[in-house]
Amino acid sequence: MTHPLRFGMKLSGQDTTVEALRTVWRLADESGFDHVWDFDHLASIGAGGPDRPVYEGWALQAAMAEATKRVRIGCMVTGNTYRNPALLAKLAVTVDHLSGGRLEFGVGAAWAAIEHSMYGIEGLDHRVGRLSESLRIIKSLWTEERTNFDGRYYKMTDAIANPKPIQKPHPPIWIGASGPSTIRLVARHADVWNIGSGEPDRVSELIQILEEACTAIGRDSSEIRRSIQLRWDGGDAPKLVEQCAQYHELGITEQIIYLDGEHPDAVAAKLADTLSDLRNVGRVQK
Repeated sequence: MTHPLRFGMKLSGQDTTVEALRTVWRLADESGFDHVWDFDHLASIGAGGPDRPVYEGWALQAAMAEATKRVRIGCMVTGNTYRNPALLAKLAVTVDHLSGGRLEFGVGAAWAAIEHSMYGIEGLDHRVGRLSESLRIIKSLWTEERTNFDGRYYKMTDAIANPKPIQKPHPPIWIGASGPSTIRLVARHADVWNIGSGEPDRVSELIQILEEACTAIGRDSSEIRRSIQLRWDGGDAPKLVEQCAQYHELGITEQIIYLDGEHPDAVAAKLADTLSDLRNVGRVQK
């Protein structure tokens, strides 16, 4: 199965302003990017510590839905442990309706220990098992009239979830995964696999793990689109194009450019000017 090469623009929602976020969303929408993204953290991450400003990821997606007309929107990726799966399913359906059916549903097991400890969030020690149960529950809530589930971590009793998503059977599910246990969930549930980041050799190793996981359950691995994030500060555009070409040769057809630097709106404007060169990667390598 051959998938088209598509590009996304991402501004996390950390260390930025609402004005910069709105500029990035507008540029992604108007310049022809395929999707636009934020992230999902309750406290800031990275070398600067957890006390810098960061906006909530699903509230931002609702704003994205209202601020754009055509670009698809998503969170790369939602931390599953932060929300009950029924709440997460409801948030996703709401954004799907607000956007007219443009939601890409990104989810992962969550990893930031400090967020779990300081907010008293349970589940980090069983995060993969929780994600496995959540995925089953969320898909049922999106597609069935009643959901009953008696799991180790979650229980649902005649759970109602209306309205259903605009997209049928449900919005595309993007799972962020780089370990064998979460990659097995990708094989079972994902429409798109987000590898996160990594050098091409490491990405090739992870692809092999996915293919083995798909073989084990009888799924054609080519059904699953592959995604990666590439950080860019607005500098060397030819180098960015070269990187995208390298990953496209590995079959990575969903490429998300993570805006870096102190002025992400300016970086986004440069990226918009580079989009035609990025598109040529797919045309040349067909």
